[in-house]
Amino acid sequence: MTALPAQRSVVLRRRGFALEAATLAWNVAGVVVLAAIALSSGSVAVVGFGLDSLIEIGAGIVVIWELSGTGAARQVRALRIIAAAFLLLAVYLVASSAFALVTRLHPHDGPAGIVWTGVTAVVMFLLAAGKTATGAELGNPVLVAEGRVTVVDGMLAVVVLIGLAVDALLGWWWADPLAALVLVVYAVREAVHIRRG
Repeated sequence: MTALPAQRSVVLRRRGFALEAATLAWNVAGVVVLAAIALSSGSVAVVGFGLDSLIEIGAGIVVIWELSGTGAARQVRALRIIAAAFLLLAVYLVASSAFALVTRLHPHDGPAGIVWTGVTAVVMFLLAAGKTATGAELGNPVLVAEGRVTVVDGMLAVVVLIGLAVDALLGWWWADPLAALVLVVYAVREAVHIRRG
């Protein structure tokens, strides 16, 4: 692979920082918005997606550390913390989904959750494309990998959107906790992937 000119490398690193900053800003806003939606609706999937946004904030900080040349040992510690957070998310979602299914808890989803998750999916897919292209040109596997995490975040938004829409349109109350269980599979898979390095 041909080495990049220094000026191009600087431009790409700045773009990588900007993409990560945009992702962090969206996820911080998402935590606030999703918390408000979850409190008013009682949706297990929305709560899970909000917790996933918190984890994504941590992942974005790890990438910013890496782009700024922070040591590998600190990155490994941060990744282990993120893996543990994913496992805690999985435990919470299994417990809350089981409770919702057993008690037949019916969330009161309004249009806010549907609109937010739909817009989030589009934003995450656009950010992921930018990260993947920038990381590939820069030769930075961490940015490329985080681009894949952002794609998954977009796919999770689609899953939650489907669960909320099915419940709102068809009254299938169990669609919400089932959508949350899809997040469990993702959380465990990410934790295992991070732990394996």
